[in-house]
Parts: sequence; structure tokens; C-alpha cells
Amino acid sequence: MTQHPPQSILRIATRSSKLALTQTTWVANHLQQRNDHLRVELVEIASAGDRDAHSDISQLEVGAFTKSLQSAVLAGQAECAVHSLKDLPTLEPDGLTIAAIPPREDWRDALVSNGNLTLEELAPGAKVGTSSPRRALQLLLRRPDLKILPIRGNVDTRLTKLDSQQFDAVVLAVAGLNRLSRASVISEILDILPAPGQGALALECRSDDAATVDILQSLHDPATAHLVTTERAWLHACGAGCRSAAAALATLGHTSSQVRLDWFHTGASGTVSGPIEASVELAAGAARDALAQQV
Repeated sequence: MTQHPPQSILRIATRSSKLALTQTTWVANHLQQRNDHLRVELVEIASAGDRDAHSDISQLEVGAFTKSLQSAVLAGQAECAVHSLKDLPTLEPDGLTIAAIPPREDWRDALVSNGNLTLEELAPGAKVGTSSPRRALQLLLRRPDLKILPIRGNVDTRLTKLDSQQFDAVVLAVAGLNRLSRASVISEILDILPAPGQGALALECRSDDAATVDILQSLHDPATAHLVTTERAWLHACGAGCRSAAAALATLGHTSSQVRLDWFHTGASGTVSGPIEASVELAAGAARDALAQQV
């Protein structure tokens, strides 16, 4: 009789929102496809950001959507956690590591509006819902007349607030709409820069857990990881976070040996490019430019 190795269990910590569960289920299914005899269990964790659904984003602690999951992994309640990379602070807590970054979804932002209007078609003084300073400032540079209002809640909650006429439009990440099969609501893909790491997932585990690192590595995409690491290096060098109007996008140049970094910081913007092997240094230089323009 053929002997099969015992089935191993991988517990993944996740937020309990519909989008978070969709993302984590995607990860779980693909891990099981790539790793024989692996059974994945989801461990739902309420983050501080989820428990406080009313405060403005700027009032929440750094890591409000990730710390509870990280604590669960460190405490042994789960072997790993799935995060939206844009929510993850750039400094890793002691004992944890980002073991894998899967291929990136769409990094762009979308306008969803009543009447399916574009940004330019919105009426003067239209109410646009977003709690992101990054999105708000880039929109106001194009339409200074807009009334930007804070909005909290998951994708369905925000769309319900739009349907009830509390807003004329809301801004949502294309990646989230795609993952929830809700891309049909998009009125316009916006020409603004994203949050560093937007559209990418981070699979985080204990740095001394070699077995889990090895399992998660089966979903790792080196090209995505290199580009989002460049964006996050810029963010870290700026000393910025989700409370700041900071945006960055790293892309490959005309050849795979070149990287281009477009950035936006509190109204200033710029573009740099250089050899891909020096992308972190390139990001640091771009951050110095961004900070110098704030003086």
C-alpha cells in the first residue's frame, strides 16, 4: 500500500470583511493547489480599524488594519496572515517577515458615481467620498470645486451610501472591485497615482518558521515584489503613511533592467528612473526630492 505523508494544516489570519475573506480564500485555494497534503484554515480576526468603523482614517493608529493579525501570528493563533500590502506599515515587527507577495492586481483607482458620470462631468461642488488624503488632494488638483467628504466601511457599505444619495461619487480601488466581481460599477478609471503597494497582497509569517516560509514562497512573484518594494522604500524614506497625501508607482522601463518611479507627495510630484538593481537607492533619492519640495 502506498504511504502518503500526513496532511499538514496552515492557519491563515484574516480580517473578516468580504474583501479580506475573498483575498484570503484566493490565497488559500492557490496554496492548496501548489502544495500537496496541505489543508488551509481561515482564522478571522477583528482589527482595530474594523472595530472602530466611525473615526476618520487619520485618527486611527498606524497599522490599525494589520496589528491584530500580526499579534495573532506571533501568539501562535495562526501560522501566517494575508494583508493588503498598502495597509502594512513599512517597518516589520520583530519576529515577522513578508514571506511572499503574489502577482499584483490592478493598482489603479476608480470613480463610481451616480449617473455613471466621469470626474469632469460631475456637477460643480459634487460630494465625493474618500477618506484618503492621497486621493483627495489629487482629485482637488483637477477639480478644486469638489466637496471631499470622509467615508468609512467596506465596499458594499460605500456603494450603499452612494446609492442612498449621501454622495455623488466615491473612489474605490480597482483591485478590490475586481476581486469582488464588482468592476461593472466603475464610471471612470482615474488618472491618479496609487498608494505604494496598492493592488498587491502580502503573506506574512514568523521569520523563524521555515516550513511556512517555504509554503508561502510558492505564491511569490519576484517582479511584483521588486516593484512594490521600491514604492515602499520611497514611502519609508519620506516618513509618510496612510495619513499623508503620498503616492508612488514603480514600473519596469523600456527594458526589464530599468525601473521608473513616479511619485506624488503633498502636492509635489516627480519621476525618476534608473537600473533596477539600484531601485531602492533610486527611491531614497526620490524621497529626498519630495521632502525638499515641501520646504
